[in-house]
Amino acid sequence: MVKTFVLDTNVLLHSSQSLNAFQDNNIAIPMAVIEELDKFKKSHDELGRHARRVIRALDSLRIQGNLAEGVSMKNLRNSNSGKLRIVSAGTASNKYWQQLESFGWDADKADNRILVAALQLQAELSEPVVFVSKDINLRLKADMLGLKVSDFEQDKVDVERLFTGFQIIETPDEKLDQFARDKVLKKGDIKLAPNEFAVLQSPDDPQRSMLARYSSGEVLKALNLPEDFHIGNIAPRNREQRMALELLCDPQVKLVTLLGGAGTGKTLLALAAGLYEIFERKHYEKLLVSRPIVPLGNDIGYLPGDKNNKLQSWMQPIFDNLEFLLEGSNKDPRQNPERQVSNLISKGTLQLEAITYIRGRSIPEHFVIIDEAQNLTPHEVKTIVSRAGEGTKIVLTGDPQQIDNPYLDASSNGLSVAAEQFKNEKIHGHVTLRKSERSELAALAARLL
Repeated sequence: MVKTFVLDTNVLLHSSQSLNAFQDNNIAIPMAVIEELDKFKKSHDELGRHARRVIRALDSLRIQGNLAEGVSMKNLRNSNSGKLRIVSAGTASNKYWQQLESFGWDADKADNRILVAALQLQAELSEPVVFVSKDINLRLKADMLGLKVSDFEQDKVDVERLFTGFQIIETPDEKLDQFARDKVLKKGDIKLAPNEFAVLQSPDDPQRSMLARYSSGEVLKALNLPEDFHIGNIAPRNREQRMALELLCDPQVKLVTLLGGAGTGKTLLALAAGLYEIFERKHYEKLLVSRPIVPLGNDIGYLPGDKNNKLQSWMQPIFDNLEFLLEGSNKDPRQNPERQVSNLISKGTLQLEAITYIRGRSIPEHFVIIDEAQNLTPHEVKTIVSRAGEGTKIVLTGDPQQIDNPYLDASSNGLSVAAEQFKNEKIHGHVTLRKSERSELAALAARLL
């Protein structure tokens, strides 16, 4: 049965492609949503770009017919064949406004005008009407009014079954002995994704295990990096960190996604591998590090200085990790870690960039680290990864349980979606790190709070 989906503003700002996501059903956009899009259209960030794309799409439909009556969307690229219409909330005297006033809700608020438009449409149509919003509170209010509600779930993945990058496989002791000797083992009927790891574990002694990696064909192979591998003063402390370094130091793996809680070593390992691959192995020319500009708690407002001065505050966690990695690497007392980082920046070997300025670039021969990628939408991750030129490796790190973007969650953020969608690609590798190695206190905080 054909349905009519009433879209909230945040759905269109989350993805301008949402107009094409409802198959052959109809779409209704309240006039209040058009007014809110108008406020965002001049913005130079991703929200502004989505707003402008939606407005242009609506304008192309306007040319074909009256949007108040409904226009077929079949002429939009990759769109469905349903109709799109713009609906009004009507006058303040209708019964739906009175219903909202009985709850004490403000009639001047855009969210409430959107709800009234959806209520009126539900009364007019014989077909089911579904209100779609990424705002949890607005979905609760719509449900109170008797509307069917839904989140926009086109880009969502099942976070409970999210790809971890490895499997624990019970392996008889004789096969473990064979693997230790030959460094290869037949895969058998086990289903593994490209670059997925296998923890070969003895059924009689769970403490006895070996790590293997699957690339293609019918065999598992030993890791390329030796068990005692280390970079400067950094060595993997657990098996997940070993897996992560294996992927980070493999130039054939062009995209690495690392998920994990606070203190699991995601950023530190990525930076260590980046410096190692540039200065020791010469696989890349430059290290580019970026992270979304999303404050924790109340924002401190505008920051003084040029772009580099402004980025200094946002990138302080990166500076802390770099200084730790470079500490003691130079015997010259004049070359302290802070000065070494400054020298790398002045030479252009290390680039710290805001996500905003990556758009439109072509980035060849770089080791690129996008930290806190859980705060990016799938479309923003697509924009970043599509910047990769020849010889570039991109590493996305983050914790899907620590999201500061109000319209993203563990299932819909760009990092989780990328890890799941790329899992069957040979140039991608993924590891979910589980154990905090920062300190006993940090591990307890991650587990208890």
